[in-house]
Amino acid sequence: MTSSAAIGPSRDQVQAHRGTSALAPENTLAAFRKAAEQGAKWVELDVALSADGALVVIHDDTVDRTTAGSGSLGTLSHADIAALDAGSWFDPQFAAERVPTLSQTLSALGELGLNANVEIKQHPHHRSLEQLVDAVQTAIKARASHTEVMISSFDPQALRAMHLRQPELEMAILWGRPPEDWEAQLASVPASAMHVHYKALSIGLLEEAGKSGIKVRAWTCNNPTQLISFWDAGLTGVITDNPALFLK
Repeated sequence: MTSSAAIGPSRDQVQAHRGTSALAPENTLAAFRKAAEQGAKWVELDVALSADGALVVIHDDTVDRTTAGSGSLGTLSHADIAALDAGSWFDPQFAAERVPTLSQTLSALGELGLNANVEIKQHPHHRSLEQLVDAVQTAIKARASHTEVMISSFDPQALRAMHLRQPELEMAILWGRPPEDWEAQLASVPASAMHVHYKALSIGLLEEAGKSGIKVRAWTCNNPTQLISFWDAGLTGVITDNPALFLK
């Protein structure tokens, strides 16, 4: 619990969204270090492929929003991306930050004692889903043995492909609002968790998920009071830009 007087998630069910992205540039090692400093146990991060097939940690399919550069990942090599300033857009003090690869990130997380929720998606420039999941599998197989990994995606097809390769990993479907056939879609992966926008949560959904043994985590909530009514109903965890809010 977050404190003796308040209901909330256990410490190992608070995930730092793209790292502690409220206080450091998203999806950078600085943001992941900040999550560890705050006492989080998990970070959520995004991956995509560069033009030459390197798996980098970035949300968009361009570098425009989160670096000082511009261009599609489909036209930029790993060397091009690695040379970009990925921190000044957030604050000049982070000018030395770079876009890390997933392998570099998992190595750092191992040293920090953090676990990873790796969100995967099919971008238009990816040659194939197989290329993406093979790259993810290669990176996560090389991680430290104590570093836990789960895979999340809005794309059930991507989750199915990852489950075939790494059936021991937890798979979580992302939804803004769960569809009426959410149980069937989870079973089709199979996935044992769903990550739902916090505004779409309901007591009924949590109770039904609980009956099926499905974990439900809320994204991306930065106000603990908005989730108070859901913990007793079975909400498993939260993905937040600022883990410290839920770790008091």
